Amino acid sequence: MASNEPALDTPIPLDSRYGDVPGDSESWEEWDPTAESVRPVRGRHRVAKQRGGLARSSTVLGVGVIAAVGAGGMATAQPKPPVSISLPDSLTQNLPDLGSLPGVGELVSHNAPDTPKSEAAQADQKIAASPLTMTGLSTAEAEQGATDAGEALRARILQQAEQQKASAVAEAKAAAQKAAAEKAAAEAKAKQDAATAKAAAEKKAAEEAAAKKAEEERLAKLAASYSLPVGSYTITSTFGEAGSMWSSGHHTGLDFAAPTGTPLKAIHSATVKSAGWAGAYGYRTVLTLDDGSELWFCHQSSIAVSAGQKVATGDVIGRIGATGNVTGPHLHLEVHTPDGTGIDPMTWLQSKGLNP
Repeated sequence: MASNEPALDTPIPLDSRYGDVPGDSESWEEWDPTAESVRPVRGRHRVAKQRGGLARSSTVLGVGVIAAVGAGGMATAQPKPPVSISLPDSLTQNLPDLGSLPGVGELVSHNAPDTPKSEAAQADQKIAASPLTMTGLSTAEAEQGATDAGEALRARILQQAEQQKASAVAEAKAAAQKAAAEKAAAEAKAKQDAATAKAAAEKKAAEEAAAKKAEEERLAKLAASYSLPVGSYTITSTFGEAGSMWSSGHHTGLDFAAPTGTPLKAIHSATVKSAGWAGAYGYRTVLTLDDGSELWFCHQSSIAVSAGQKVATGDVIGRIGATGNVTGPHLHLEVHTPDGTGIDPMTWLQSKGLNP
């Protein structure tokens, strides 16, 4: 006998999921949905057999009824005993996710195989199902078992304070280390500068000592070739002294007072330029040195050399007297540069290693 039931693998027209089934001419009775009737079918999709050989999903029918009731309308259905069938995978894969429909997701059985969700989505679902006190908790805090947003906020503040404190301590430590390093560098530089300055001072002192020694040696050699003009004397007037007794208004030489007749010696080897009377200078002898400088020996009582004569250091060239414009016997010594300028005889004698 031919059956009016459709084959299990026969696709159900998609239009039959909602509204009337085409070709179903029987009347529909008014049906009030109950908790038992709208309870979602567990396991794989089940469809109820309908008159005329058509079937619709009991889950879809329940969705339609709930949607109709929610809209304020009434839906009727011919009561028939449900028949369990299985839908092919090709059909179930094209069905929408009932859990995503507004107001329907909570009616879908949670015993059906769950679609794999990401960890973030699972955490969000866990937070959404949590009490109101968990509002404001982060996913990480919820995963760590926190349940109170206030305590979590307090913990965050304390954590931030600790982090800021640790950061401040680290910065202070770094600043102290930097300051210590800079101080150490400054001290090292100061020590190096002091050592450099000390070495430079020691070098300068050594150079000065060497220069002084060399000068002393040079003067010693000069002193061997230079000598003072008088053996025993007294310095009575120096170069530059002012007074009315001098016609120029100041003294132009260096006076060695000694008794008349005291021998006068040549200070250095030279050539006699002139020897004779010179007015206010009395008897005068002029010696010319090799560098062109001139030495004047004035107020002599007698002269022992003549012009053009060569003399050596220590040779007697005359004797002390009081001729010319004088107040007593003495040697008036003048020193002139090659250009004729008169200079201080004391300074010149000292430059030759002699100290009158």
